[in-house]
Amino acid sequence: MTSDAWKVFELPELIERKKTMAAPYWEFLRVPALSCGLYTLAAGARDLQAPHDEDEVYTVISGRARVRVGEAERDVGPGSILFVRATEEHSFIEIIEDVTLLVFFASGGPPDPQAG
Repeated sequence: MTSDAWKVFELPELIERKKTMAAPYWEFLRVPALSCGLYTLAAGARDLQAPHDEDEVYTVISGRARVRVGEAERDVGPGSILFVRATEEHSFIEIIEDVTLLVFFASGGPPDPQAG
């Protein structure tokens, strides 16, 4: 097994590293079929993301917010797992507590030499 065959990430370490970054999204893994990152939004912030070309899964690590996907809305908090189909309009609204999300995209594209 080569060193590129697998990687181990520790969530607490990723979260601490993300705290040093100004951008809301940090991709820490990218391989041809998958990418993964942390997305953070402060309480009261506006989520400005646009629909993506890939299916995605969000896991709420911490915080509370309301999410809108298409015309539907729902409250989410720690432990919530959301699937959003590619090209679907979606955003986190009414961010009540700072939110940290683990995000998986179904297609990562070519490897990013700066990831992970």
